[in-house]
Amino acid sequence: MFDIPELTAIAQASPQELTEIIAELEQYRERIVNDTLAMAQRAKIMKSQALANLEPNLAKIDATLQILRQQQSKV
Repeated sequence: MFDIPELTAIAQASPQELTEIIAELEQYRERIVNDTLAMAQRAKIMKSQALANLEPNLAKIDATLQILRQQQSKV
């Protein structure tokens, strides 16, 4: 995910750049959920177990999205 220097650089992004970053991060989040669920189905792992393993990463993505949306609302 993003580290502190990257978030600092993102904080200085233009409104259009923030919109693009948010859209890309939302697409990334959706893609990893879909890919994880597809792999879990093929491996016959329960959906809840697969999502539980993914949850720490999703929490980081969601936190980053929240920061970006707050930054976007300030611009």
